[in-house]
Amino acid sequence: MRRLSARAAFLALLAVLACAPAPDQATAQSIAEGRHLLETRCAACHAIGPTGASPRPGAPAFRDLHKRYPVDQLTEALAEGIVTGHPDMPVVAFDETQVAAVVAYLRSLEQ
Repeated sequence: MRRLSARAAFLALLAVLACAPAPDQATAQSIAEGRHLLETRCAACHAIGPTGASPRPGAPAFRDLHKRYPVDQLTEALAEGIVTGHPDMPVVAFDETQVAAVVAYLRSLEQ
């Protein structure tokens, strides 16, 4: 019976792995979703791409954020809402899936 349980567990694992997207595909999709979120919520003031100036003077380009902060440590701020010292910036918060996508995109800019 033990042998049958191990075999059943192995077959179940294979079924799950067969249905899961490939890691590169999942990462590429997450990066694209993160870029889209930043385009819609942040690009009016910040440069979100690998080149170009921020539309608002003084707004940091997102490609440089990793030089100021470890990007992985931004997850809590992204989930709770980023609050800054200047009054023009709205409080921006993301749900858990969106945070993962934004962080994936920000990591892609580090290369």
